[in-house]
Amino acid sequence: MSHLFPRHTKANLPTAVGGDGCYLIDSTGKRYFDGSGGAAVSCLGHSDAAVIAAVQQQVGQLAFAHTGFMTSEPAEALADLLIANAPGDLDRVYFVSGGSEATEAAIKLARQYFLEKGEPERRHLIARRQSYHGNTLGALAAGGNAWRRQQFDPLLIGVSHIAPCYEYVDRAQGESSFDYGQRAANELEAEILRLGPETVMAFMAEPVVGATSGAVPAVEGYFKRIREICDKYGVLLILDEVMCGMGRTGHLFACDADGVAPDILCIAKGLGAGYQPIGAMLCSRQIYETIEGGSGFFQHGHTYIGHPVATAAGLAVVSQMLERDLVARCAAMGDRLQSALQERFGQHPNIGDIRGRGLFRGIELVRDRDSKTPFDPSLGLAAKIKKAAFEAGLICYPMSGTRDGRNGDHILLAPPFIISEDQIAEVVDKLDVAITQSLPQG
Repeated sequence: MSHLFPRHTKANLPTAVGGDGCYLIDSTGKRYFDGSGGAAVSCLGHSDAAVIAAVQQQVGQLAFAHTGFMTSEPAEALADLLIANAPGDLDRVYFVSGGSEATEAAIKLARQYFLEKGEPERRHLIARRQSYHGNTLGALAAGGNAWRRQQFDPLLIGVSHIAPCYEYVDRAQGESSFDYGQRAANELEAEILRLGPETVMAFMAEPVVGATSGAVPAVEGYFKRIREICDKYGVLLILDEVMCGMGRTGHLFACDADGVAPDILCIAKGLGAGYQPIGAMLCSRQIYETIEGGSGFFQHGHTYIGHPVATAAGLAVVSQMLERDLVARCAAMGDRLQSALQERFGQHPNIGDIRGRGLFRGIELVRDRDSKTPFDPSLGLAAKIKKAAFEAGLICYPMSGTRDGRNGDHILLAPPFIISEDQIAEVVDKLDVAITQSLPQG
């Protein structure tokens, strides 16, 4: 009998015993193509020799030093490398152990920044519906997915949520893509005015929405308008790139595709590529100097922030991405994956949209293509596709609740950047089998 507390007590999971490139191997020897990188984590695959060697070397030299007493060489080096490649005025890096910790730190830093500036009335955070920012209570409050929030709602801080930038569903007939994006962005200004501009501290959003909606990118001009609105009212822009960042969308930082830079940026997942748990919050020089010139103390922290082995892994991962030009490879292979998906499923009667950037692709399933009507949630379509794909030897990331937390189904694909042409064909073939087996007949 297992004493492990699993994600789902009724699931009977195989035991992973090995990894080989893009594949995971269970205790029976069965190989699974990791078509979602776990949850957009394993960007370098499961057996990268350089990263493994870096972890082994670091743990042999220095396993742990608490950041209340000392810094470490790998943490300093990784911070330097990230800032050398970061957008805008981002200047400082605060390392944590994962995405939820990064977004939680961002929310707390935004609040403390305004306290130290002498604007204590700024307390409101605005985010978007159908967003996901993590599972700690602060991050969950920022997230706008109704299903994830429901049972914990009495414990969550109040956060305003505006509409997402979700062109497939929300763009009006006859409305241009650009005009739709401006309309969606302008909801932020309306909400700031409703709350009172002097009370709003930050707006948080994913440049490409991941788990809740399935790789939904913003339309051109949306984030530039968001940036203008934030600047107009002195509101901080927090971009959550936990899932879509670190090369996943064909840019090292996802916001580069939108031509904007945030005041605070959150990364994780691909930063450690699964070799160690690590995340980070990056902030602008202005924010850092405000804390530095005030109390000098960010009133936050966890035991394992800046962990030497984790940051050594992150340093090796980012170095591999840059030295091997894997971000450009991700963009090129992402285009090929998109083409393969379009060729196979572009005219499928139950697939309404195929979208994304780089090797971050979403497929939205619909009962009717013309009306874009989703399937009845009682069918449990996403769960059926996940199970069928797994049996076929493909790990993918189907989810329900795409539209509003309850209705809609999508499949998220986020394979390793080292995926080959033949493996793209493998993913599409196995996904085709899974979708065909899972759709209702007749």
